[in-house]
Amino acid sequence: MRGGFHKGNTMIQMFHVTKSYDSSTHALIDVTIKIPKGDFLFITGPSGAGKSTLLKIMFGTEAPTSGQIILDGRNYVKIPSEEIPLLRRRIGFVFQDFKLISNKTVFENVALSLQVMGVDPAETRKRVLRMLSYVKLQHRANFKPLCLSGGEQQRVAIARALVKDPAIILADEPTGNLDPALSTETIELFREVNNKGTTVVIATHDKGLIERYARRTAHLENGRLTE
Repeated sequence: MRGGFHKGNTMIQMFHVTKSYDSSTHALIDVTIKIPKGDFLFITGPSGAGKSTLLKIMFGTEAPTSGQIILDGRNYVKIPSEEIPLLRRRIGFVFQDFKLISNKTVFENVALSLQVMGVDPAETRKRVLRMLSYVKLQHRANFKPLCLSGGEQQRVAIARALVKDPAIILADEPTGNLDPALSTETIELFREVNNKGTTVVIATHDKGLIERYARRTAHLENGRLTE
């Protein structure tokens, strides 16, 4: 069971999670949600509803003000801080603004997470090239991110998240900067990954995508889960 996760047993549970930045600013209010293993969930809501904060709490980069988060049977809130990075390795995160390193090549960007995990160079090369082939970017391996189109940069970001073989993929507005055709192509990538057993959670305000794919949906409004 690598990194404390087993893909077949993964689920996310949040109980009465609240995130406050001060006494008058509440990003999340009393959120309770269960995401079963292998689920494909859209989290929707207007800008500022709390979608990004919810994903960051699931990823462990932000802590809730109150409430509990259970990942794969472990209480995130009670895990020693030094163990959080190990748990996070089994979660892939696709950022809204890609967060690619501009002075590194596509190959180097995708390889970075494996290098942090201590994967040996030969295995890293094999896995990165296989993943770039999967997202149809092997011909761009030696390009810098700024030489790529927006859609290509998004696929690099997805490849970087997937190359770890994560049990969970979290994606924050992954189609927000893409045209409709590229948006569909991006969601299809996530569907393929989900069909292989990975739990996928996507934050989006794109109602067209949600209607087209008819997946389970959680709606946030002013920090509250309304449906």
